[in-house]
Amino acid sequence: RNAPTVWNSAFLSVQFWDGRAATLEDQAKGPIVNPVEMGMHSPADAEARIRAIPGYVSQFETVFGAQNPVTYENIAKAIAAYERTLLTPRSPFDRYLKGDKTALSEQALRGMKTVEKIGCTACHTGPDFAGPSMPAGQGFYQKFPIFVENNPYVAKYRLMEDDGRFNVTHEASDKHLWRVQTWRNVALTAPYFHTGSVPTLDEAVRVMARSQLGKTLTEAE
Repeated sequence: RNAPTVWNSAFLSVQFWDGRAATLEDQAKGPIVNPVEMGMHSPADAEARIRAIPGYVSQFETVFGAQNPVTYENIAKAIAAYERTLLTPRSPFDRYLKGDKTALSEQALRGMKTVEKIGCTACHTGPDFAGPSMPAGQGFYQKFPIFVENNPYVAKYRLMEDDGRFNVTHEASDKHLWRVQTWRNVALTAPYFHTGSVPTLDEAVRVMARSQLGKTLTEAE
């Protein structure tokens, strides 16, 4: 799967595409021992690696106390604490909402109205444009793709090959459910979708309109 951005991940109530981690701490524990990511053999091996670096040990003692500070739990806490600083506020849209009506260009304002008219904000709402605020561990999911028949993007971008949240819950109703993704910094986080198979934002917008809303956008849209 395509790695989701960690920018503004502090706003999310679940992590990973399929929501299998309730918190940033839970998420941080996964990649370290994942054989296709960091590939450590076990949490104990990760702890030993950190303990072998004196600077890290002294920093862990300062933060967590001198009694066995380098634990897998504390490693995850340290990573999550860092990730919670990766916020990107004060975008032009944020300034516009706060009353600066010059923050968005006329072109951007037309785009915003088009987004609302087409229906994208049915899902992309909230501070992260990833859905409404939810309790920790409770995700905002949507089926993707919804419109499969006569949709050329499904085969082209392999959109149905991964069962999504079903792989976590094994509930038939969760097949092809995914956590709604953030729009913040979306122009900088290509490629797109869980497959990472869509190279540009223009194409991603076309795929979403066709696959989620059953609409074929004009070039102007």
